Amino acid sequence: MAKETDVRPVGAALYFLPVETRVPLKFGAEILTHVTCARSRLTVEGPNGNRADGWGETPLSVQWVWPSALLYEERHQALKNFCIRLTRAWAETPHHGHPMEIGHAFQETELKDLLEEFNRRRDHSEPMPWLAALVCCSAFDIALHDAYGNLHGVPVYRTYNAKYMNADLSRYLTPADGAAVSFEGKYPEHFLVFPAPKQLAAWHLVGGKDPLHKSDLDGTEPDDGYPVLLPDWIERDGLYCLKVKLRGNDADWDYTRLVEVGKIAIEKNCRWLSADFNCTVTDPAYVNDILDRLMEKHPRIYVQILYVEQPFPYNLEKNPIDVHSVSARKPLFMDESAHDWKIIRLGRSLGWTGVALKTCKTQTGALLSLCWAKAHGMTLMVQDLTNPMLAQIPHVLLAAHAGTILGVETNAMQFYPEASAAEAVVHSGLYRRRDGKVDLSSIHGPGFGYRLNEIRRDLPKPAASCP
Repeated sequence: MAKETDVRPVGAALYFLPVETRVPLKFGAEILTHVTCARSRLTVEGPNGNRADGWGETPLSVQWVWPSALLYEERHQALKNFCIRLTRAWAETPHHGHPMEIGHAFQETELKDLLEEFNRRRDHSEPMPWLAALVCCSAFDIALHDAYGNLHGVPVYRTYNAKYMNADLSRYLTPADGAAVSFEGKYPEHFLVFPAPKQLAAWHLVGGKDPLHKSDLDGTEPDDGYPVLLPDWIERDGLYCLKVKLRGNDADWDYTRLVEVGKIAIEKNCRWLSADFNCTVTDPAYVNDILDRLMEKHPRIYVQILYVEQPFPYNLEKNPIDVHSVSARKPLFMDESAHDWKIIRLGRSLGWTGVALKTCKTQTGALLSLCWAKAHGMTLMVQDLTNPMLAQIPHVLLAAHAGTILGVETNAMQFYPEASAAEAVVHSGLYRRRDGKVDLSSIHGPGFGYRLNEIRRDLPKPAASCP
């Protein structure tokens, strides 16, 4: 090992935690009513033989990571099987160093090989996409970063620098052609916010199935003490940022939905909207026409739209659509398509101006994407994968250190609030939005500051462990 702070993974375990939604969440053409969260424990060892555990978690959101006509359960089981295979791979990886180095090397070698082998020998009837592999991997990658901080007794965000890392960002990142950018001598800490804010504006997700008015109710809604209607959510949580899920293939519905939500926002004194077109748009004119119509007919609603998110298909390499006309109207953020900084580089050349980061695409990858995007003047956001339980903590920490355009999207409290009841006892400000914000002040200590020994949660038997 190059430094006395270096580590190597020596053990891993995997747990599956099933979660049911209280109301359905629409993803494109599919509806999410339940999800399995993958929680991993990774053990690392330092040069002197000392060891520490770290924890990572992510929802295996099938509809988001693998949009397909395949049956849900076929894709769901494939994701779980891949996580099981990753358990041994992470425990036995030969890579060592800082988590940024190990995580990057694992993704470039083992993860690619494992996915290729998994799809070649698959029991599922179509190849599992790379995004799905990244999400499965993220639970272990997050655990690696947590374990490293725990071993050294420091918050992990204090380790993204020359004191702990063996190489600067030039080992991983290449500037865009013609950009006056260099990564020589630069480390992630040069692109992070210190001190990080203790409160963040919370973006509320207005799903495609969410009722807006009493006339939208059909009697099947839950009566569980939590709001159902959007105005009630706004009043209860003091919300002022609303993210509107759209269809992307029904312009009249999308326009009407933005107007309806916009009117509620104005009535309830919400300041900002964002529009998420769900990757289903194939022609920039679709988005431009809706925005232009809003600007003419509802200028106040148009002004309240802070940014537009991922209207176009996931795979930018197969769908290199020039989107400059959209980003000339509103900031345009990549989300599902932004697998890594290389894709972000391509997106920037096509006219994308911002990046929506997600820890579910690995902590390592999120930080590298953050650094590349910031160095090239792109705006950042941190988006949710409806993160409950432990998954919420790295998610909000990334937003706090990233310096986003505004706050963080956080919506697990809308769709499965009781799933995080154990964690909320210790971190009450993370699982309930107050005055339109989440509060991070309970996060402290080494690693991600989970304070896991204070959280009373019984885990099921491991789905896999090694050794």
